[in-house]
Amino acid sequence: MLSARSLFQEILDNDDSFRLFCSIAASGESQGGWENGRIAALVPESQRELAPKIARHGADEDKHGRIFHALMRKRGLEPVPVPPETDYTMLLERGGIGLAHDKLRRDEPLTVRDVVTYLAHSRVTEQRASEQMALLTKHFAGHADIGRAVRMISADEDNHLAYCHEELLRFAEAGHGADIERVLRECARAEIRIYRDVSLAVMDHMGRILGWSGAKAAVLRAGIHGVHAYERLGGWRRMVRLVMPQRRDALGGPEPAAEPAV
Repeated sequence: MLSARSLFQEILDNDDSFRLFCSIAASGESQGGWENGRIAALVPESQRELAPKIARHGADEDKHGRIFHALMRKRGLEPVPVPPETDYTMLLERGGIGLAHDKLRRDEPLTVRDVVTYLAHSRVTEQRASEQMALLTKHFAGHADIGRAVRMISADEDNHLAYCHEELLRFAEAGHGADIERVLRECARAEIRIYRDVSLAVMDHMGRILGWSGAKAAVLRAGIHGVHAYERLGGWRRMVRLVMPQRRDALGGPEPAAEPAV
């Protein structure tokens, strides 16, 4: 019987599929670290109090990238090139979601609207990250090889999501509510399409590595399309709701915990 646990266990048990999974994850996290680092450096003077939190977000993402690399090294594996069609972060940027990389490479201060766009984009993508890591934690929190890593990354993603909610609500109170709503909706609708496409591409690569039958691949593709249909018809709304989180100032507290020994 196909399940999220059995599917990931199959990927985890095979060196080639595990290496591809970790390479894709590490690349996305490292890219997110770079983006947040540049945004922290370019925050406008009126929002400088946000810079340490954005930098903390970026440091967490860099840490996650290192953790995925460490998981590969533990098994004597080297990273592989990430197939472009599986590069979620790159495809979001190419789709005009978030802040363009050419803007981030310039040494020009961002505007308040840019910061709002960044936070709205992060609120959508961190929802996805938080949900994915919660699923992995549910099934593999006690796993000997990856348990500590998934627990730490999941806690970080929850903090990132809480931070986005709190800061966006602060900007909404300051009069940016209409912009926030518009950007959230644009990002969410684009993200669910890109997530579907990336999921299909990743499953295609995994299927070739693991020798899945045509029937098994078809069932997985149908499941991915089913999730997209649900999200397109209304599931996307969970990505645009703003609720004050129980944990306040999630990225303004102590420094991140030390990376787990993997």
